[in-house]
Amino acid sequence: MLFFFQRRILHRLMTIQPNPHAYPKPIGPWERRLRQGTIRQIDPAELSLWTAFEDERLLVLDKPGDVVCHPSKEGPWSSLAGAVREYLGGGDTAAHLIFRLDRETSGLVLFAKDAPMARRLQMAAQERRYAKAYLVVLVGELLAKVTVDQPLGPDLESPVLVKSRVTTEGASQRAITHFEPVSRAPGITLARVVTDTGRKHQIRAHAQWLGYPVVGDKIYGPDPRLFLDFIEHGWTAALADRLWLSRQALHCAEIDLSLAGLDYRFSARLPEDIAAFCRERGMGELPE
Repeated sequence: MLFFFQRRILHRLMTIQPNPHAYPKPIGPWERRLRQGTIRQIDPAELSLWTAFEDERLLVLDKPGDVVCHPSKEGPWSSLAGAVREYLGGGDTAAHLIFRLDRETSGLVLFAKDAPMARRLQMAAQERRYAKAYLVVLVGELLAKVTVDQPLGPDLESPVLVKSRVTTEGASQRAITHFEPVSRAPGITLARVVTDTGRKHQIRAHAQWLGYPVVGDKIYGPDPRLFLDFIEHGWTAALADRLWLSRQALHCAEIDLSLAGLDYRFSARLPEDIAAFCRERGMGELPE
């Protein structure tokens, strides 16, 4: 019997095909790290302040730029998903996260309250049957609308494990991002951004490739090692000099579900921290 299983294992090893999309091992002068830093706890009273819409099937929150979406090991109130589940009753209560945002990205986050609605929206998300728009503050003055059609894959030269970059190597995927300037001030641009694809860190990676990185972006800004400095030491005057804003100036401002056959359209105005930064830099009229 042992000989039989040994032969089966040997046969499987001999028939495994190499992955043509695999990356080589990363090379670089540093240890690549993924660090999360301190996760803040959500006060239950905050959820009502963040609620942009709620009915019997959907809950839409306008998330601030310091809250994680996915559950963490720090308890239910350490993430938006955990807090929403507690808010809806806890226990076996369902809270289906449809569109997530990075911790430092603010704006609209959508939850389905029941499984049929969750399946419908998750299918719509997979098939891109929805419309979503962001507001972003870019470093530099973007003068005209531009589309970036460049593939994205892991950045193996970065000290930050999660960083992506424009590349045609390995497991890269096509990514398309449309940037349209809304307002400008000396050295910065407020732009409306729409994506045709949904790749990890797509807007931030394409903005960096375009030469107009997102203000406050610790990973895709001047140097990804600034992110590691922030994790180790927190927000400092030295980081403020390099990044200008304490978090990335990226905000999910619009979600339209009409392409999914649902009469839902949501919007969230520019949050005060980003708006105040724009005003301080001399930007005139801001979108409502």
